[in-house]
Amino acid sequence: MITVTRDAFPLARTFTISRGSKTVAEVLTVTLTRDGITGRGECVPYARYGESLASVTAQIESLPPGITRSALQQALPPGAARNAVDCALWDWEAKSTGRRVWDLAGLPAPAPALTAFTLSLDTPAAMQAQAAAHAHRPVLKIKLGTPEDMPRLLAVRAGAPRATLIIDANEGWTADIYADLAPRLVALGVALVEQPLPAGQDEALRHLPRPLPVCADESCHDRASLAALRGKYDLVNLKLDKTGGLTEALATCDAARAMGFGLMVGCMVGSSLAMAPATLLTQGAAFTDLDGPLLLAQDRDHALLFDEQGIHPPPAQLWG
Repeated sequence: MITVTRDAFPLARTFTISRGSKTVAEVLTVTLTRDGITGRGECVPYARYGESLASVTAQIESLPPGITRSALQQALPPGAARNAVDCALWDWEAKSTGRRVWDLAGLPAPAPALTAFTLSLDTPAAMQAQAAAHAHRPVLKIKLGTPEDMPRLLAVRAGAPRATLIIDANEGWTADIYADLAPRLVALGVALVEQPLPAGQDEALRHLPRPLPVCADESCHDRASLAALRGKYDLVNLKLDKTGGLTEALATCDAARAMGFGLMVGCMVGSSLAMAPATLLTQGAAFTDLDGPLLLAQDRDHALLFDEQGIHPPPAQLWG
C-alpha cells in the first residue's frame, strides 16, 4: 500500500531566491507498507518544473500498489513523484532485509560531508548580518540573481571574510551581466557559480570566458540531460527531486563522472527525510549542499546530525 500525506515545516526565517520567497517548506511524504514493513520517502514539488502538491500526489496515487523500483523508472518521469516513491522503496528494502541502504547499493558507508549553508536573498545589510552570524561555517552559498548583486556579494564577503563562497543565480542573469560579474566573483574568492543563465538559454556559456567553475542546476535533471551540457558547464548539481529518486541519481552520478563533470549534491528545502538518501551521493563530490534541515524551525524525529564534520549518514530510524 502506498499513501501520500502533506506535511509543512515552518522555516526558521523567510527564504528568498530570485523567483520568490517562502516561510514554510511544504512536502509530500510517501509511506509504503508491504508484509508489515514500512518504508518512507519525501519529495518537494517544484513549480519551476510544472509540479504542485496536487499534481505530484495524483502521479503517486496512480501507481499500482505492488510496483517495483525497476518498474517505477518507466512508470513515472524524472521528478518529485518518482523520487518519493523510489526512496520509499529503498527504505522498505533496507528494513525488510535488515541491511543499510548503502550495502544494498554496493557502496561504502558514507562518511560525514561538509555542507554549504545557504544565505537567503535580501538587502546587502541583511545579507551581511546573515553572513556574520554564519561566518564560522566553512562554505556559504549565496542566493543572488538580480542586476544589483555586487553590493550583496561585497556585503557577504565583509561579513564572512574566510568562508568559501558559492554563488547561485537561479537563472537570474543575462549573458552580459554574467560576463561583467565573473571576473569580480573571482577577485572576491568565489569558488563556483551555479546556473547563471536560464536553462534553455545557456548556449552563450560555450563562448564566454570561464574564469571560475560553472555548475548546471536547472539545466541538469538526469542522465538524458548530460550530453547537452558538455562545453557549457564544469559541474552538475544532482538533486533527487530532479533525477526522480536515488536509483537514477546513482546512475547519473556515474555517467557524469565518466563524462568529466564534477559533482555537486544539492536539495530543495525539505526535512531530514528528503536529505537522507542524498548522503549516498556525497562521497567524492566537489560540493555538498544538503542544508535543507538547517533552514527549518523544526525537523522530523531522528533527524540527521550536522556538526563540524558536516552532514552525517542517516540513522536507520529515519531512513535506509
